[in-house]
Amino acid sequence: MIERFLTNRWLQTALLLALLCASVAFSFSHARWREQIRNFTFDNYNILKPRQSSDSIVIVDIDEASLKERGQMPWPRSVMAELVRTLDGMGAKLIVFDMVFPEPDRSSPATIADEFADMPGFAAVNDMLRGLPDHDAVFGEEIKDAGNVITGFSFTNEETGAVPAQKGIFRGKGVEKFVPTLNGVTANLKSIGQHAAGNGSFFVSTDTDGIIRRVPMLVAYRKPGSSITGVYPSLALESIRVLEGERGGSVILGDPAYARLDPARFGIAGIEIGQAHHFIPTNARGEFPVYFARSNPDWYISAHKILDGAIPPERIRDRIVLVGTSAVGLKDIRSTPLDTFIPGVEVHLNIIDQILQGQFLRRSIEAEGLEAVSIFIAGMFIIILSPFIGAGFQILALAIALTAALYGGWYAFATQGMLIDITYPILSLLATFMLSTVLTYWRTEKERRQVRTAFGLYISPTFMKELTEDPEKLRLGGEIRDLTIMFTDIRNFTTISEGMSPEALIQLINDFLTPMSDLVMENRGTIDKYNGDAMMAFWNAPLDDVEHARHACLAALGMQNALTPINENLEKKALEAGKTPIPLRAGIGINTGPCAVGNMGSRQRFAYSALGDAVNVASRLEGQTKFYGVSILIGESTKDHVPDLATLEVDLVRVKGRAQPVRLFALLGDSAMAQMDSFIRWKTAHERMIVSYRSRDFDGTLTQIDELAGLVPDSMRQIYDLYQARAWEFKSAPPPPEWDGIYDALTK
Repeated sequence: MIERFLTNRWLQTALLLALLCASVAFSFSHARWREQIRNFTFDNYNILKPRQSSDSIVIVDIDEASLKERGQMPWPRSVMAELVRTLDGMGAKLIVFDMVFPEPDRSSPATIADEFADMPGFAAVNDMLRGLPDHDAVFGEEIKDAGNVITGFSFTNEETGAVPAQKGIFRGKGVEKFVPTLNGVTANLKSIGQHAAGNGSFFVSTDTDGIIRRVPMLVAYRKPGSSITGVYPSLALESIRVLEGERGGSVILGDPAYARLDPARFGIAGIEIGQAHHFIPTNARGEFPVYFARSNPDWYISAHKILDGAIPPERIRDRIVLVGTSAVGLKDIRSTPLDTFIPGVEVHLNIIDQILQGQFLRRSIEAEGLEAVSIFIAGMFIIILSPFIGAGFQILALAIALTAALYGGWYAFATQGMLIDITYPILSLLATFMLSTVLTYWRTEKERRQVRTAFGLYISPTFMKELTEDPEKLRLGGEIRDLTIMFTDIRNFTTISEGMSPEALIQLINDFLTPMSDLVMENRGTIDKYNGDAMMAFWNAPLDDVEHARHACLAALGMQNALTPINENLEKKALEAGKTPIPLRAGIGINTGPCAVGNMGSRQRFAYSALGDAVNVASRLEGQTKFYGVSILIGESTKDHVPDLATLEVDLVRVKGRAQPVRLFALLGDSAMAQMDSFIRWKTAHERMIVSYRSRDFDGTLTQIDELAGLVPDSMRQIYDLYQARAWEFKSAPPPPEWDGIYDALTK
């Protein structure tokens, strides 16, 4: 039942269409496994062609060496103030802090004074400490004086009650519905952040595998006790805004109707900054696809070297400076498609540098549609054409399609920054192709079994092996080709079967036809049909057989030999039953010529058979074996194909139902017999007799017949008796002048 289901062509097509439809549907899916396939593709694009970074950004790194020189973090805010003052003095275009300062500096003079206020004898020192500037205030003043400092803050999922300063305003109706919304924020002290030129979130989200590929450019936060949700820019977006001297920007939204249906795909289109309309594309969630450059040690300058004045101003002048840390203990280590472990500040560097270069990565709905359409078209090509083209062409077409997909996806990325997922379509096509191949294999195997079952009853095992190894050799349907046809029949079958029980008669037929059939198949023949005690077979179809005439003749000679053990068995059974044994004798007619061969019949029932004049002649030859008293008669065309076998021309006959005469030959033995001296003498005398007869020398005919008396076996005497009777008849009543030696057969 299952096999019938899986091998039905229409059900196979339905299965393939179902797989194709599922592949197209999942092409748009946001399922985890589907995102992992996309990430694999896009990661490899980035790996194969990393972005070439500019030299417009440097990182002032609070690294292990800086911690060793200046002490563990947190550093006093006076040191951070000194760092800002130094960088500003060196000509930094922008100073961006990838860190937050949420708590008062514990090293500030007033804080120390409060801590030791009750210490005896500390009053004078206490008053002096309280007169010194607060470190947080000093840091804030340096930020104010520099005028180009961007501070950062981080979001958390815990409510903190803090509210970050909103420097840049990015407006868009309902933006908060599409961007990440977090519950809490870790913000800078007001004394530090109030004078900053910008304030941005350095919140970075990772995918399920812990790799950063997209960074939210906007984050929503509802202020405690308020119904208003604020939208805050990322640290990188805020840096670009300040760099361009703009107050804010606009969030460009997609079509609201589509956004309601699928906000993950049609929410946000991008962000425009200020009057210049500097457009930054994002995905629907406001995330920026990062095109990473390989981590470069030249980006880094150790913070303590800046503080120590060991770096020339040219290294900082007119550059954007990111202040971050690579120290492992400070836990700001991230993973990207290019690097397993990098400081998190590099993520912001890549985004800022990428925006300044204008090298954006785009993942549009058109790209998703192209993937789905490609899957559908290529899949339909496989489903529709696979039954009609060979496996080689299918593999070639699939290879071309996959190569085109690889090239197209790579070209779109390398030249346009377009992110087209080629992995999923390729996997979908391979799955469709593999399922189609498996189903076709099952169906083909079933058809081969049917062929083996059907033809195994009619052709030899050797032919069956060739047919199964190369089914193309079997071309069902009609075709014209040269065949050698054989008809066999049991002589006097009616007399033999008289008085036999049905069971005994069936056994007799089986005993006769089984060895006859075996000889046909052993000699590469095809059995056409059985008709009672008669059998029809042909050679050179369905498979080619160059020596089809020879194989048919050898099969016929073998049949005569096969009758010996059959007759011995019949004689034994007859004697046991007290009956007179009647030996079986077979008449065999063989002819060669063009025939129509193929499946013939109706759609409900058909058979692989042959039709044509050559078939009719073979049937007539079998009928004439009784008249001439020979076992095997072959046509002239067959005789011409086997010149080395032992044959004798019997007569020139116009068989019943055919106007053109047929030259009959008796097949007497194989090539060994043909070379025997006795046969050669017999054949020479026989041919002289035939020549005399057809030249109207009937006296000579009678003389030749007398000379043949000692050369002819008793089994062949009937031919010469016929010619002797004709000669005497023509001597008494000569034939008309137009007589051409042709004998008109009166029976079939």
